[in-house]
Amino acid sequence: MYSNLAHQALTSETAYLSAEAQSSDKHEYLNGWVYPLHWNPITNMAGASDAHVKVTGNVHYAFKTHLRGKGCGLYASDMRVKINAKDKAYFYPDVMVTCDPADQIRDTMKESPLLIVEVLSPSTEDYDKGGKFAVYRLLSSLREYVLIDPSEYLVEIFRLNAHQRWELFTFEGAESAVEFASIGLIVPMLALYDDVVFN
Repeated sequence: MYSNLAHQALTSETAYLSAEAQSSDKHEYLNGWVYPLHWNPITNMAGASDAHVKVTGNVHYAFKTHLRGKGCGLYASDMRVKINAKDKAYFYPDVMVTCDPADQIRDTMKESPLLIVEVLSPSTEDYDKGGKFAVYRLLSSLREYVLIDPSEYLVEIFRLNAHQRWELFTFEGAESAVEFASIGLIVPMLALYDDVVFN
């Protein structure tokens, strides 16, 4: 199905989607290239840490409680987002929120997320902040792109303003509260890092 993933070029989206449907592991796709999930094409490394998994779960829990009954879809890690622009891409965000009714009936991928969260790791940090964000910005629906550092109390949120420019909002320290403006939610920093042990 997949072989030598870090260097395998696919000729079409169809080939990727067909192989992914039969694979037990998840892979992301960018312009014909396939990468294992949580793999950085720059460093050729993969994997998610204990802190990464816990922070992702905490974010999902906070969002789920807040969004209940509001008609939005909430997904963590297992759902793809399709970027259908000049850069053809399929990513698996750590957490994603979509409130588009059309997305509610799309079964295996979403196309109009409002909010995307990526929890950083040493292998993906530069990619998530740079190349991946550049592709995510092609989504006309996206209003916030969130980067969470699981090694310290640090959350960075890129928010699209009224002038269609991305502004950076930084939240630091255990006593701060993090605002997710696109869904009208403020979460204590400690709730996002619940049960996380810093190494």
